Amino acid sequence: MAQTPVHDNHNPDLLAAIPAHAQRVIEVGSSSGALAKALKVQRPQVHYVGVEIDAAYVALSERYCDQAWLQDIEHAGADFWQRTQDRDCWVFGDTLEHMREPWDVLRKVRAAMPVSGTVVACIPNVQHWSMQVRISVGDFRYQDSGLLDKTHVRWFTRQTMIELFQGAGFVVQSVKPRVFNHPNRDKFLPIIEQMATLAGADGKAAVQDALALQYVLTAVPKAFV
Repeated sequence: MAQTPVHDNHNPDLLAAIPAHAQRVIEVGSSSGALAKALKVQRPQVHYVGVEIDAAYVALSERYCDQAWLQDIEHAGADFWQRTQDRDCWVFGDTLEHMREPWDVLRKVRAAMPVSGTVVACIPNVQHWSMQVRISVGDFRYQDSGLLDKTHVRWFTRQTMIELFQGAGFVVQSVKPRVFNHPNRDKFLPIIEQMATLAGADGKAAVQDALALQYVLTAVPKAFV
């Protein structure tokens, strides 16, 4: 299956989540290298490794990364995990949802990273109001990109994103929503609130969780907190 189309835009919220003390960054799914380029502008001393499953994207990442590796992380051998033990920040920008076993990958990351390590990730929110509207009318059709990207194999809400990291041995330090306004949004939010209330849940919390298109999470290994 073809990969998600490449683009040259970086995620500013993901960039801001990379800790100031991080010196050896590894990005899984580095694509065009846009995030590496942006970080290098701010902090040129950071050593940046990009990991890509697509050889063409590796070539693009090499323009801005110190190193770019061709690797399917879900099938990485012991040598990969040994040579990443010096990485003090792992970045997953809209990549965990493309993996069959992101839980397993995060457990291996936790085992490999140093005691001061951090993971930052951006993950799409399947609870987004637009998805709820689509599902209500049976309009669940895969697309080339976005929430219904045809290469997504896992789906997460804010709650299950947190559980994903907790189950892999991390403590989630922050969960920041990425909210983008849409002219039709406010027509549906009261209905979402009512549905949640009828289901015995907190309607206002359900509305808040329906606003974010994505979440940017920061997590650290539980044993080292």
